[in-house]
Formats: sequence, structure tokens, C-alpha cells
Amino acid sequence: MSPMRSQIGPFVFLLLLLAPGVLRADEPPAADASPRQKDEAAIRKNDDAYVQAFNKRDAKTLAGLWSPDAVYLNRMTGEEVPGRQAITEQFTGLFKSQPELKLEVNADSIQFISPNVAVEHGTAKFSAPKAAAEEIAYQAVYVKRDGQWLLDRVTDESKQAPASHYDQLKPLEWMVGHWSDEGDKGRVELDCNWTKNQNFLTRAIRVSLGEGLEFTGMQIIGWDPAEKTIRSWTFDSNGTFAEATWSQKDKQWFIHNKGVLADGGKATMVNVMKQVDDNSFTWQTIERTVDGEIQPNIDEMLIVREEQ
Repeated sequence: MSPMRSQIGPFVFLLLLLAPGVLRADEPPAADASPRQKDEAAIRKNDDAYVQAFNKRDAKTLAGLWSPDAVYLNRMTGEEVPGRQAITEQFTGLFKSQPELKLEVNADSIQFISPNVAVEHGTAKFSAPKAAAEEIAYQAVYVKRDGQWLLDRVTDESKQAPASHYDQLKPLEWMVGHWSDEGDKGRVELDCNWTKNQNFLTRAIRVSLGEGLEFTGMQIIGWDPAEKTIRSWTFDSNGTFAEATWSQKDKQWFIHNKGVLADGGKATMVNVMKQVDDNSFTWQTIERTVDGEIQPNIDEMLIVREEQ
């Protein structure tokens, strides 16, 4: 549940209507406009009035934009709130609990089902200080009563949350942070972070020898849903790149790499990573080859977390 949704709670489904559209409220239709164009302009004018009343915390005016027997469906609880008085109370409670909440809306389309019924589709954006803004797709039904277009029912059509492979990558979450190893020959630094939606982990690599920077690199770690395995891609500033598959046995991770060197040579290796505790892990490189020729292993090193 996003921070904004948890704050708005049950009210997210009744707050919708548009800011500027094709016909703005301050630009009335021409005198020779068709009845349909006039009706659309009237609905968009109500939309503007709705947004203005919401941002002024005017619950009574908001409720007046609903039909007398309108029904607000609270999708969070399944409760139906019928009539203007009950809707007024809902808004009043919202404004007391969220006094800084702001609304922006955009209607993508208005379709007329009959001369007296129209359906509006759009998105509503809610924002408040210290909270992430949230956009919600909606469908609003308007009815025409005594020559006036009024809101009759609103339903939430929120976009499906983006897919996340967090569950598959969670066993590697301990890697997030800043790490280093420093010895007589040089220093290695790693910075690991999640990407948005926690679909990938990224690791920035920096290797220094003596007083000079030797090279930098970037590694991207993700879940391959087709092969059902963790996979990584590594690139360094010397022009080498590699792809690897990850497997876990006991507390060790085995990372099988196949790469291309800057001169076109083919290289393979297996990195063995073992978490020692929350603040340290070991790293060793074995089974190294370059163009089929076996290369020496690289001794195990201890890499520790640095405090930020």
C-alpha cells in the first residue's frame, strides 16, 4: 500500500473531476455549438468547480455537485454511502484528517450514453506534503437533472501496480549499502542500491591501486523470469563486459561469468560470495580462463560494510 493511499483511505474513489479540458469553463461554447458540445462544456465546468471546492475544503459545495440520490462506493470497505448528506460527512472527515491534501484531475474522455447520461474517464492526482503523489484512474457517471449535470457514481479504475521481482531478489537484499576492502595493493569499494520497483539491484565498483584510480564498473543484478534464475550484467571502464547466472548453495553464492575483454578475448570465471554477517562478506574468484587458457585464482578477500 502506497503512503498516499494509506492516508487517503476510503475517500480515494469519490474525488475525481477535471481541470482544463478542450473547452474550459472560462471559454463557453460558441452560440452555434451543438447540444452535445454544450453538454460536454457544462460537465467540464462542473469538473473545474469540483477541483476548486476540494482544494478549498468546501465539503458542502462538493456534495452539491452530486445528484440527490447519488451513491458513493467505498471500495476499501465495501460500504455504500448514499445521498448528499452522507457524502458531505465523508468529505468533512477527509478534510479534517488531511487538511493539506490537494487534488488535480484530468478527464481523458466524455461519452454520452443517452441525452441525460454521460460517462467520464480520467485520472485524479492526490498530493500532500511529506507524501508521494498518487494517481488514480477513474470512471465517473453524470446524470442530467432539471437541466443540470450532476455526479451520480464514481468507480476506481486504478492502473495495475508495476510488476516487481523483489521476492526473487530478496535473498540478496543484505548487499544494499556501501562496502570496501583495503589491503597493501589497493582498495575496492562497492555501492549497492535497489532500482525503482525493486526489480534490479545495482552495484557501482571502484578499484584503486596505490594513489591512482585503476578502473570503475557497474553491475546490474535482476531476476530472469524466462529462465527462472538470477542474472547479472557487468561493465567496466576498461571496456570489458560480462553476463552471469547466480546460484546459491548453503550460504554461498556461485556467480558463473562469461565475458568479452576489451581486445575481443573471451573470458570465464566463477565468483564465490559468502555472507559472513550483516556487515561483512567474502569474495573469491576461481576457475578463471582467457581464450580457453586457465588463469590463477584470485585469493579470497573480506569486504566490510562502511557506516554512512
